[in-house]
Amino acid sequence: MSEPFVFDPRCDLCKEPFGAVPCGTAVTFHCRPLATEGFSHCALVLSCEFSGTQREQELPLEGPAGERLCFSATLTAPELPDLLWYHFRFWREDGTGCLLDKTGYRSDGQAVSWQLTVYQESRTPGWFGAGVTYQIFPDRFCRLAPVDPAGLVGRRWVHEDWDDTPEWRPDPDGEIRNRDFFGGTLAGITSKLDDLKALGVTTLYLCPIFESASNHRYNTADYTRIDPMLGTEADFRALCAQARQRGMRVILDGVFNHTGSQSMYFNADGYYPTLGAAQSQDSPWYSWYRFHHWPDSYDSWWGIRTLPAVEESSPSYVDFIIDAKDSIIRRWLRAGASGWRLDVADELPDWFLEKIRAAMEETAPDSVLIGEVWEDGSNKIAYSQRRRYLLGSETHGLMNYPFRTALLAYLSGGDADDFREAMETLRENYPPAAFYSAMNFLGTHDTPRILTLLGADRTPDTKAERASYRLLPRERAAGIAKLRLAALVLFTFPGSPMIYYGDEAGMEGFEDPLNRGTYPWGREDRDLLAWFTRLSALRNAYPALQSGTISWLYTAGPLLIFARQNGDQRLTTAVNASPDSHTVTLLWEGAGPTDLLTGDTLPCSGGVLHLQLPPWGCRLLL
Repeated sequence: MSEPFVFDPRCDLCKEPFGAVPCGTAVTFHCRPLATEGFSHCALVLSCEFSGTQREQELPLEGPAGERLCFSATLTAPELPDLLWYHFRFWREDGTGCLLDKTGYRSDGQAVSWQLTVYQESRTPGWFGAGVTYQIFPDRFCRLAPVDPAGLVGRRWVHEDWDDTPEWRPDPDGEIRNRDFFGGTLAGITSKLDDLKALGVTTLYLCPIFESASNHRYNTADYTRIDPMLGTEADFRALCAQARQRGMRVILDGVFNHTGSQSMYFNADGYYPTLGAAQSQDSPWYSWYRFHHWPDSYDSWWGIRTLPAVEESSPSYVDFIIDAKDSIIRRWLRAGASGWRLDVADELPDWFLEKIRAAMEETAPDSVLIGEVWEDGSNKIAYSQRRRYLLGSETHGLMNYPFRTALLAYLSGGDADDFREAMETLRENYPPAAFYSAMNFLGTHDTPRILTLLGADRTPDTKAERASYRLLPRERAAGIAKLRLAALVLFTFPGSPMIYYGDEAGMEGFEDPLNRGTYPWGREDRDLLAWFTRLSALRNAYPALQSGTISWLYTAGPLLIFARQNGDQRLTTAVNASPDSHTVTLLWEGAGPTDLLTGDTLPCSGGVLHLQLPPWGCRLLL
């Protein structure tokens, strides 16, 4: 922001360096109140989240700066990772004064402090943030041949028709069991690697693939075994090897907060020949669960009895998942995986995440660890505990739900400046490596399909209506126009863009399981697929889009314009999320830019560019 502000942590006139800082960094603060306020003293008031220390450091008066006074001091960040909360205190010689916090001057009340993230520098694999990720729900991606569920855990059944709607209705007991399968396999994914390569994908993120009683497989039954309906360990190794040959990597979904009640470890229905915790207190896995009254009362994920929660501190569980030579974390990395995405990371203890990260770095130093967190992960509080995901010893990055939330709000009629503010908050709070390694996306297996959200005029009241709902041609056209803009922002914004399988093909659907339909092979929306393919190719071709720093050129109303720069390479994204044409005047150095989306060279005169944006239009300028 500009000079008239007393303090703005995003302005180098007030704070250097920008944003989060490594441990031990010298951070300089400048406060600039109007001289007419009569302040003679200023102090920085600090509170350290994790060390619990508080202190006050005076900012000496440097002297006048026009109509203002400048108070300045340098703080040395703590030697250990922490979150610092700070505000300022001003006072006059007569003892009167006030506080300055995020809300402005205040004379009383609890200060609304600014945040300074202090992190431990550590290595973050560059391949993830620079590339394009593709999320696959394995059962619904590609079926090569009929599959037989007979004899497998859970009462599974298979749709004969690949194009059926996933079963959303409760069973006769009133439970939604997710026992309907379509028969997608790992070999099916392998058969489509060339298609994914043509789309520009560099990383595959697979929803859980281990044996499970349900189609989503988030209720793990056996961590050591690929679900037989998906294939074998040999099929998994082949997938990883053939992906590597094409310059692609595979990330697995780790569900370590809970297991399935039908797992071999809990074994509620006695399917497995082993003695589960629900069968005997002498079970080797009894200590993995928290029973209130054995065997019928126990902790479970969000109270869902089919998902008994795990006691992560059980030594045998820690050894099995992390520490042992052939632990689950290590074993599947050795089998070919290049990383883990941790389901419900906010329900796993910090020390558990640290141990996973350490085991991964020992086993596969170039592997990546991504956590599922739905909020700003730099200051998240879970179960009354402030979390440390991004301070250097836990995750490399997080799923960027705030990006999706802010982008959807903007495309649905919101102000582009609100999107900028939300993203600048993350950029300020996150260590740079975490910001540029965030997993950005428009949709996942946990959210309605992006095309449905952007196109539907309404959300039907009943699940039955939502299950049968298909966008009208008018709605679909409107949704695609917005989705093209969303995809452009996704591929050009800092972070790793992730495509949820089928979004690029025009798939529709409200909440799960309606958002988990089968991939429409041969019936893709070819124009939309071509758009995603082109954006992905541009992302992979230009370093500025992979790792360039961001600057904001214009954000107001429906107009969003930002630039990414890497060395001398600079690309500008311009979006008009409205049905009206707009022209924006920008200061522009050099010759007229080339629009990489059309190939046109735009006229530029006297260092000024008059940028024309048609309704629901966009440009990508080089």
